[in-house]
Amino acid sequence: MSETMSIDQRLDAARARHGLVIGLAGWSGSGKTTLAEQLIAGLTARGLEIATIKHAHHGFDADKPGKDSYRHRAAGARQVIVSSKARSVLFTENGDHGEARLEDLLDALSPADIVIVEGYKREPIPKIEIFRLATGKPPLFTGDPQIIAVATDDAGALPAAAPHLLDLNDVNAIITYICEQAETGNIAAAS
Repeated sequence: MSETMSIDQRLDAARARHGLVIGLAGWSGSGKTTLAEQLIAGLTARGLEIATIKHAHHGFDADKPGKDSYRHRAAGARQVIVSSKARSVLFTENGDHGEARLEDLLDALSPADIVIVEGYKREPIPKIEIFRLATGKPPLFTGDPQIIAVATDDAGALPAAAPHLLDLNDVNAIITYICEQAETGNIAAAS
């Protein structure tokens, strides 16, 4: 994508490839990954194609030392694709280029009905906040107008100004909410 485009324009172009891009935001320990798993299973059961992007705040390696792909990277290859009949994976060493931008990651995905983005809580995409009082952290929605709903196990702990509230323990209701927003186009309008 063109470097002269604004971040909003680049995100809009990347989102145009997908039916819906929705973020899951919350503090560590709030249950983002657990909810993501449940949403993926429920949405795919409805026949939807789902893709995900997961942000990591630390270095990680999904490859295994000793494997050919690992050896290629260790020898200096910036990108390595491993492919079989079952799956393909692309490893990219970001090196001095820094962390990949969300809009570039969205653009790299094959088109999907819904892309669930876990993390990236500061990116300008519509999000559902996962809020648990037990984390001891304040809600994020007070400082992020992109949060369109809050999935919580303690709605009484939130201020009256909270966006649309969802029961964190009712995954089907959250799935229905996401599908309704996608059908009405409300999520696209929020971005």
